[in-house]
Order: sequence, then C-alpha cells, then structure tokens
Amino acid sequence: MLYSKSVTMVKFGTIKTKGMGLSNLQVNCYSGHIYAERPKSFLWQGKEYEVEQVERAWQEPGERHFQVRTGDNKFFRLCYNEKGKQWSLIGLVRS
Repeated sequence: MLYSKSVTMVKFGTIKTKGMGLSNLQVNCYSGHIYAERPKSFLWQGKEYEVEQVERAWQEPGERHFQVRTGDNKFFRLCYNEKGKQWSLIGLVRS
C-alpha cells in the first residue's frame, strides 16, 4: 500500500508492558514512503498525548522504536512491530 507524504494513518495496537496490564493504544503517525515514519500523537488510558519531539528513533529487526517527549514533558517509548502491524507502548521513561 502506498501513502503520500501528506497522509496520516491511525493504527490500533495493544500495550504489552510490565506492571501496566493490557490497555488500548491508538497511535496517530506520519507516514510518507513507509507506514509509521514517526508518531504524532497517541491515546493511552483515555488520555491523548501530543508528541512534541521524537528524542530518539532506531530500528531493530522487524520493529521501529521511538523515544518521544509529549506536550506535558513526559517521555515514552513507542514501538511499531512491522510483522504484527501493531503499536506497543514500552513504558513511561520519565515524567
């Protein structure tokens, strides 16, 4: 599937984190030549977080990882699993 530079896609996933249980995660991301180039915002535990800045981004086999800073100055790690086509929230890094 091809996405133009201006297309924003929403992908649903499940959070799989230690101590946080299972919750719904909805990620709004920028998708240019590939899906999930960078997250723009996410909805987690009934609260929407706007991504102010992607502090760090890296790839591992089959996964794209992002450490992001939100508008309320919290830091999260998000991961997109390419094979499972799911987002997960690795955890709150610091607040």
